[in-house]
Amino acid sequence: MIKNNIAKEKSKKFALRIVHLYQYLINDKKEFVLSKQVLRSGTSIGANIAESVCAISEKDFLSKVYIALKEAEETLYWLDLLKEAKFIDTKSHTSISTDCKEIAKILTKTTQTLQNKIDSIN
Repeated sequence: MIKNNIAKEKSKKFALRIVHLYQYLINDKKEFVLSKQVLRSGTSIGANIAESVCAISEKDFLSKVYIALKEAEETLYWLDLLKEAKFIDTKSHTSISTDCKEIAKILTKTTQTLQNKIDSIN
């Protein structure tokens, strides 16, 4: 239901960036707490989008996409903390956060459109 699976493609590429960030944080920075949090939320975005493909109804689809959106917002929080704690530099933070925000915008538009459609039916 997500147009051209753009969110699915972008979220998978983003998840790979998150995995590489996690590896960097644990290997180079010896950071084991925040890195695990950003790994979980950052990879969960794409996992929820993938799960939405098999939704049994529009409401189920909406729920899965909304969960993905919430995970994107959580990921932004962890990325901000990593930057403020000086585990990642401003350039890296800006780059990866921009990708996450782009996915969040797609998911926001998707949830709004579908919610409006469901509301108009009811």
